[in-house]
Amino acid sequence: MEYYDRTEEITKENAIVIWQASRLSIQMKCEKAPEILKANGAVVGTLGNFSASIGKAKSKKTFNVSAIVAAALKNGTVLMYAAELPEEKRKILYVDTEQSPYHCLKVMERILLMAELPPDKDCERLEFLALRKYTPKERIAAVEQAIYNTPDLGLVVIDGIRDMVYDINSPGESTRIISKLMQWTDDRQIHIHTILHQNKGDENARGHIGTELSNKAETVLLVEKDAKMPDISTVKAAHIRAMDFAPFAFRINEQALPELITDYQLLGKEGGNAKREKFDPYKDISEQQHRIALEAVFTLQEEYGYQQLTKALQDAYSSVGVQLSTNKTVSLITMLKNKRMIVQENGRKYRFAPDFHY
Repeated sequence: MEYYDRTEEITKENAIVIWQASRLSIQMKCEKAPEILKANGAVVGTLGNFSASIGKAKSKKTFNVSAIVAAALKNGTVLMYAAELPEEKRKILYVDTEQSPYHCLKVMERILLMAELPPDKDCERLEFLALRKYTPKERIAAVEQAIYNTPDLGLVVIDGIRDMVYDINSPGESTRIISKLMQWTDDRQIHIHTILHQNKGDENARGHIGTELSNKAETVLLVEKDAKMPDISTVKAAHIRAMDFAPFAFRINEQALPELITDYQLLGKEGGNAKREKFDPYKDISEQQHRIALEAVFTLQEEYGYQQLTKALQDAYSSVGVQLSTNKTVSLITMLKNKRMIVQENGRKYRFAPDFHY
């Protein structure tokens, strides 16, 4: 398949072609994207889209994604993941940008064991790339070649999307790599699942690339350590377009494989996580409440300094049933900036971005 680098300068002729090719008619028939991956019964992955796993360091994100890949190899169920790839989309590409070849082989062996395949024999349906020693530009080029030249490709995992950019906080680089994910998934009608660390201070995916990823991804899975039992990791949806799924938990067993914990209670278990959770303005306030409050604030005036904004937000969110202390307002402003619901002009003034994607 031929393709071109969309970072090139777009000529007038290119723009006309894109314009004409993008026109829709109400009489057009578009098939629903095939559902290839479910978590606890809910759709988390379809062909032509991408998803992500986020979590803090040592939360077992790679173990969790290993289960997803193993389910895809089996075309069956592993942990709480059920995969159903079409016959012509059974090939899987796993890209690791962080680990040495030695540790990559450990991950590969784990996937094969979980898929009930021989751990000492290559599987023709799994291709594994170790790209640690290359530059971000070289990684992108190699992955693009693999995606466009691998027959029967259905699922791609990029373990370390952060390493596909030089600057994690660069809006330009972030937009380019997310555009690549959208281009690759649409052109090849595949599903791509990426992995990214969380910020240390909150549940947001790290950097500007994390914001863009969360805004555009079909599903974002959150992998966390249990606060009381650090050998247990939980999985829930931080963002999902489809119906939400009930969270589940796993631990690493004696064979160094993730193992489902069937009797684990995420909330209110005795001696467990019964304590009050930290305020999260993304989870604890609905999109409608955010939008009503923000529209009210920025109808009064177009931009605010920090202190003005703090008072205006407290008043507006109170009107939609959300009481904000000083600390909660600080968390709210951080979240609004990270989600680009508000933007800071010239490092001082804050303005509303009404076209935000929640």
